[in-house]
Amino acid sequence: MQNAPFHLAFPVKDLSVARHFYAEILQCQEGRSCEKWIDFDFFGNQITAHKGGESSEGCTNLVDTQAVPVPHFGAILEWHDFYALAERLENHDVQFIYRPRVRFEGKVGEQATMFIQDGNGNVLEFKSFRDPSQVFAR
Repeated sequence: MQNAPFHLAFPVKDLSVARHFYAEILQCQEGRSCEKWIDFDFFGNQITAHKGGESSEGCTNLVDTQAVPVPHFGAILEWHDFYALAERLENHDVQFIYRPRVRFEGKVGEQATMFIQDGNGNVLEFKSFRDPSQVFAR
């Protein structure tokens, strides 16, 4: 099956905070918008920040010794792009839930990962696989 871009709509309390975070910090191009929502090109996928909602309070699941927040969304980046984004986040003083690290080191699915919040409480995970062919490996 061919990969197709996904669409994700998510709640935000403040659209101006969302616009700053996604457009300025993550450098996602803004698409259509109105007073209630904004579309962003999120690494080739369409995400839509909708004003009026609260972020979902979730739970955590243990993944390679870290209590991973659920729900969350994110993107899988090339190895170099992952570390360039981590540096950009640090330069913007974005607080990490989990700082960049490699998990499953030396195992199938070895990956770099980091978790942040977007300023409206939504959790994002960015990751990169040392071997991109292992994204779905068991």
